[in-house]
Amino acid sequence: MIDFDSFPRMVISHGPTPLEAMPRLSQALDCNLFIKRDDCTGLAGGGNKTRKLEYLLAAAHEAGADTLVTIGGLQSNHARQTAAAAAKFGFACELVLEDVEGTPKQDYYNNGNILLDKLFGATIHAVAEGVDSVAFADQLMATLIDAGKKPYLIPVGGSNEVGSLGYVRCANEMLAQIVEQGISVDQIVLASGSAGTQAGLLAGLIAAGAGIPVLGIAVSRDTQAQQELVHTLLAKTLQHMGLDPELANGRVVADGGYYGEGYGITTPATIEAVQMCAQLEGILLDPVYTGKGMAGLIDKCRTGVLSANKNILFLHTGGSQGLFAYREVLS
Repeated sequence: MIDFDSFPRMVISHGPTPLEAMPRLSQALDCNLFIKRDDCTGLAGGGNKTRKLEYLLAAAHEAGADTLVTIGGLQSNHARQTAAAAAKFGFACELVLEDVEGTPKQDYYNNGNILLDKLFGATIHAVAEGVDSVAFADQLMATLIDAGKKPYLIPVGGSNEVGSLGYVRCANEMLAQIVEQGISVDQIVLASGSAGTQAGLLAGLIAAGAGIPVLGIAVSRDTQAQQELVHTLLAKTLQHMGLDPELANGRVVADGGYYGEGYGITTPATIEAVQMCAQLEGILLDPVYTGKGMAGLIDKCRTGVLSANKNILFLHTGGSQGLFAYREVLS
């Protein structure tokens, strides 16, 4: 196991988050399913970004920053949790949020995560579809510096080798729970977007010598593009931890067959997955990430790719706050 004392961290999350069986969904799909509840990390309603922000905020603090700047879609879960973390630790917060083509618009601009961003006191810079949000953020950083501020730029999704340490820690937590509960896990499945969660989880498993395969259901890219993104970040994370980046070879598996028309655009399978988890397990997924991840898991159970004699663990990365922005396609 990696000694985390050498990596600066600001404790935010409630942990360990629960690892639970899903008996009714298991029965419906004829698969043996468990769920790691990282929707219960605590910050601003929970989600996977809390774990990443523990390391990113520590880096911002060490850099002497007084302002956090980050980037995302208008309904970004990462932006919501960054805004909350900034409020908790006394940083100003500037969010560069891009409109997303094809998303439902009735509640998209004023409800869900955007409502919470405003409640946490963040300054929102809304950019139109097609505008280069990274370039916009870079210019914003320069403007803030000129104004005497000390901004710290957090990448999209908190997904760099610093933020990924949050899921190295999660891997250790998960492995301990598996031992404590006396269960075996044959496959981990999660929604994979900006790559930090999947890369960090894989880095933690590699560091612990655990060979559990991890399948990332891509929410916005084809299979090859997602695998390349995760592999690159996994190698960087391993190197940041003092491990051989070549250990990343052969460990990244993603499936780009479930994201539909694009990021943030729901599919019928996504909506079915959200409804099934709500009605069979009382668990809220989201329409952008976990709904698509669960849709992939459900399809693979139904088609026999994930067999009934295997134990499957779904990593719930949160995001249910976004449901309120998607009322028109869910009701």
